[in-house]
Amino acid sequence: MNYTPTPDMSPNDASPDGTSPNDTSPNDTSPNPGPPGGNPRMKVSRAAAYDQPAQAAAVRRSRISPVWIIPLIALAIAAWLGYRTVKEEGPMVELTFRTADGLTAGQTQVRHKAVQLGQVENIRLSDDMQRVVVRVRMQRAALPYLTEDTRFWVVRPRISSGSLAGIETLVSGGYIEMDPAPNRDGEQKLHYTGLEQPPGVRNGEPGRTYTVKARRVGSLTAGAPVFWRDITVGEVLGTDIGDGSGPVKVSIFVRAPYDGFVRDKSHFWNASGLSVQAGATGLHVEIASLQALLSGGVAFDTPQPGTASSAAPAETEFPLYNNYDEAQAAGFTTTQAFVTYFENSVRGLAKGSSVEFYGIQVGTVSEVTLQVDEATGNVRVRVGLDVQPERVLGQGQAAKEDPVTTARRMVRRGMRAQLQTANYLTGQQVLALSFPPNAPPMELQQVGKDLVIPSEGGGLDNIVQALSDMAGKLDRLPVDQIGQNLNDTLRSASGTMTSLDALVKRTDSGMSPLFKSLPGITAALQDTVARAGRTFGSLDNSYGTNSQFQRELERAMTQVGDTARSVRLLADFLDRHPEALVRGRAGVGDR
Repeated sequence: MNYTPTPDMSPNDASPDGTSPNDTSPNDTSPNPGPPGGNPRMKVSRAAAYDQPAQAAAVRRSRISPVWIIPLIALAIAAWLGYRTVKEEGPMVELTFRTADGLTAGQTQVRHKAVQLGQVENIRLSDDMQRVVVRVRMQRAALPYLTEDTRFWVVRPRISSGSLAGIETLVSGGYIEMDPAPNRDGEQKLHYTGLEQPPGVRNGEPGRTYTVKARRVGSLTAGAPVFWRDITVGEVLGTDIGDGSGPVKVSIFVRAPYDGFVRDKSHFWNASGLSVQAGATGLHVEIASLQALLSGGVAFDTPQPGTASSAAPAETEFPLYNNYDEAQAAGFTTTQAFVTYFENSVRGLAKGSSVEFYGIQVGTVSEVTLQVDEATGNVRVRVGLDVQPERVLGQGQAAKEDPVTTARRMVRRGMRAQLQTANYLTGQQVLALSFPPNAPPMELQQVGKDLVIPSEGGGLDNIVQALSDMAGKLDRLPVDQIGQNLNDTLRSASGTMTSLDALVKRTDSGMSPLFKSLPGITAALQDTVARAGRTFGSLDNSYGTNSQFQRELERAMTQVGDTARSVRLLADFLDRHPEALVRGRAGVGDR
């Protein structure tokens, strides 16, 4: 049966079997079957219209709604995150600390170089209530580094005398720092005892650790700097007093490449605090750094170039000297010990004082002790001194002559040990080897193992002794008798002055007429002088150089000279021919 839609029907209104949606089937029991006697085609179209909504609903139920796309995506993301979490999740690690200050479960992170490696999941007290147990879920990436050498500590704000650290945790909160073991081949470990303080040296940091020993460490504390030529090259790791009977051992770390400057002959000294010295050169104030002033510090120096020395291996032990001067003195290899004795005060002289020769330091004082002879009761001060020729010749330079032989020769020439004042303000003294004037020659004595240099007083002692002697002499003067004599002398002088005053008065009264006639006497004297001048003028004219008298006198003197010459010739002739007095000149001539 072919069905052709009516003009008022669209093609979509036709059913698949060719009937109209408005047609009704013969079994249609609808209460409104259409008008009676209506068109059968209209019944078919009405029935098709009733079947179309059911078919469209069936089509819609077979499709997926777009609303389900978002939950599916969320489910996929959650599955991926869960898979990733399970894949990256590492083991559970237990850390024990003294306190849980700054730690919060579910928030506090475990970091290394600011990279998160885990998170705190639970915090509880230990069974004995003495410590806290922190359970940390680590990431799988940290698993290879969880060995026995790995260390953990809590990063908190720490303000100490020498450093200021962890300030960023005031804003971000505390966290646990992990210091991985450098060797990943170690035995795995999941239980650790956390450090209460950050370690001075991180695992794998290049450098070497050394030990310095001293009787006292002063203000040295962990974290104090280590200096080389005023450059911070390391830090103090800690101190160990041992059993308390020996020296204190201080562990220090020197970073690379500065650890290469530590030689087997290097010298370490305590650079803690402020050093103030008042000596012959004036007031000297020295401070290594502000940090060293607050927390102390250790400094070291290397041997001079050319001195045989090799690099010191790690864990080498060195003595720690009290200051730079002691460390420098220990660097001289040639040292000769001497002893001298004083029977007067040595105030201002102490161990470490300078020993000088012509104002140049040649050694140091090694000891100052008091000795009492119980048999005689005599008291004297023993002073030990170490003379180091290299202070003058230079380190590593050997002297051409044995120091003892040189000392013997100088003592024979009058060398003595004297105390001299280095600073009058502080009273500091030095031991000087000098040649006092008129010192008799002596020999360098050897008493047991001691080489004794003769001593002589000097410095303030001589001045004080001279003042004391002068005071004694002044005390012995008969001051009362001298005062009495002076009083008598003054009384006599007073009487003499009275008599002299009376004489002057009498003389003045007697000389008054004479003084009145002095103008006439002066005029007469002037007239007499004028006449004398005229007389001498006339004499010069009569007997002067150009006068007749002078010329006659010259001729007479000439004749006298001729006569004297004739007499001299006659005397010579008679001396040769004395017989002429008898025979005459003629007889002499005949011969």
